[in-house]
Amino acid sequence: MTRHAMLKLAIGGLAALTLGTGHPARAQPDCASSPDALIVYHAGSLNAAFSAVEALFTAQTGICVKDVAAGSLDAARRISVGQEPADVFAAADYLDISLLLQPAGLANYSIAFAENSLVLAYSTDSRGADGIAGLDAPFNPPGSVPSAAANWHEQVTQPGVLIGATNPFLDPTGYRADMLFQLSALQYGQPALYNTFLEHYTITRTTDVIGTSYDYQIIYESSAYAAYQANPSAYRYVRLPSAVNLGDPRQNRRYSQVFTVVPGLGLPDTASKVAIPATHAVWGVTILNTAPHYAAAVQFLQLLFSAQGVALQAASGPTPISPPVVSRADYGQLPAELRPVVRQ
Repeated sequence: MTRHAMLKLAIGGLAALTLGTGHPARAQPDCASSPDALIVYHAGSLNAAFSAVEALFTAQTGICVKDVAAGSLDAARRISVGQEPADVFAAADYLDISLLLQPAGLANYSIAFAENSLVLAYSTDSRGADGIAGLDAPFNPPGSVPSAAANWHEQVTQPGVLIGATNPFLDPTGYRADMLFQLSALQYGQPALYNTFLEHYTITRTTDVIGTSYDYQIIYESSAYAAYQANPSAYRYVRLPSAVNLGDPRQNRRYSQVFTVVPGLGLPDTASKVAIPATHAVWGVTILNTAPHYAAAVQFLQLLFSAQGVALQAASGPTPISPPVVSRADYGQLPAELRPVVRQ
């Protein structure tokens, strides 16, 4: 399916929400608190895509959705240790499901359904902003984005420069930034470069402003494009080499040379620490074994993986994997209704 066809489907799906009212369908104020509401926990990087799919789901089924966005590791702990009820869990790293929730008996499978790569974002006010972009392409996203300058790793580690990303113990963007630093040390043959990156690393908060609170940001390309649309006059980003950006599945053998260790879920009989290997950046989704609205959760994933769902995802990122992929071991654990719409 072409991007144009996907966008036509997305527009058609959104148009369906306006039938009969002239306005997008909205849940009643108490809809999310209804005991019958589908509860969807997802990574913050899925905000735009899931909001659109959830709205269409409610319009088609009449089932309200309680949407909870958080860092994937934070959400996993809230569901497990915090025992917060949830039906669907979508993580920015499919391995968060495989390595944390499945060993704890909270999920039986992880479906890979979207992918992306890391980019280096900055502001026109950032230190060194004039020299961080290469000359291979003009900045006109999403179609034209320059590569980072060949010495980008030297520029972002100059005195006083700060590189921002999220907390690696709460969110995959944070630990993928750590993986990117490790891979860069390998790529440039500078073992000390990893520690140098860490000296310039800062955990960002929602109130921080790029170009003021910090200079550069490790972020997914789809999220960077959304940030650019919100601030086209100052927000910029460059693409990083595929050997370090976790965006090329052909580089998985190289990526797997590095890993990050994160705290476990804190449940009895589960590991206190979990090593997460670097892989191509892939999002994963599952229906939890404790799902209070199992049938509705199956319907939601059927819509998410449908042509309309894929189109809505493609319109806002990350890039959908269609059909989604599941491992051979996990395929047998899938609900029968989902097996025809995935591939092994």
